[in-house]
Amino acid sequence: MKKTIIVMPVANEEDSIANVINEIRSLYKGVYLYIIMDSYSKDKTEEIARSFEDEFVKVIFYKESKGVVSCYLEGFRQALADGAEQIIEMDGGGSHNPKEIKLFLEKLDEGYDCVFGSRFMKGGAEIDVKLFRRIVSKWGTWLANIVLGTKLTDMTSGFEGFKSEVLSSFNFENFLSRAHMYQTEMRFYCRKTKHIEVPIHYVGGRSTFKKKILFRAFSILFKLKENEKKVKRKDF
Repeated sequence: MKKTIIVMPVANEEDSIANVINEIRSLYKGVYLYIIMDSYSKDKTEEIARSFEDEFVKVIFYKESKGVVSCYLEGFRQALADGAEQIIEMDGGGSHNPKEIKLFLEKLDEGYDCVFGSRFMKGGAEIDVKLFRRIVSKWGTWLANIVLGTKLTDMTSGFEGFKSEVLSSFNFENFLSRAHMYQTEMRFYCRKTKHIEVPIHYVGGRSTFKKKILFRAFSILFKLKENEKKVKRKDF
């Protein structure tokens, strides 16, 4: 089995983190889980997560955290440094179903470089998501595909899988996004890889999304093509 590391940033998830860890450990023997603690976390999430630490569960407190995106990227750095052959990115608050990790693993085993979760393709769904967020996600996907020339059904989902060679070709420090636009940025940089989408069932939760974020995301969208040469060391 290829060395697989799941990168899962968490903050203020004391109500759900134990169940998520237990389910991943029971379903995927031999898969490593790197829990990246966001420095913004104020509850008992870290304490609970550390109670599960063993050979396959590693808790990393990222004191330089600037939000969830910086935690994703730090998780990638550490996973690559520890010899990961493939990496799964997912949310730790219960929005992503651990049972669906197998879909990503199957497609990576079939030879795909990148596997993207999609709420909007056949078989996917959003559950308990407010109407405004639904509209923003679908509108954002439509606009991103037009501006960037991508052809995915979902450009903003945070459930993804990568071969290590893909992530090692990036200069993470040059990513523009610090919040919700990150998923779109990652998919754009991966558009030339052998990639595929798989259906996921996203469950809504606490949202930090504010309307002003739309303006920041909109401005980043039109900078990605120019920024690509700063991010990618090579085409994959």
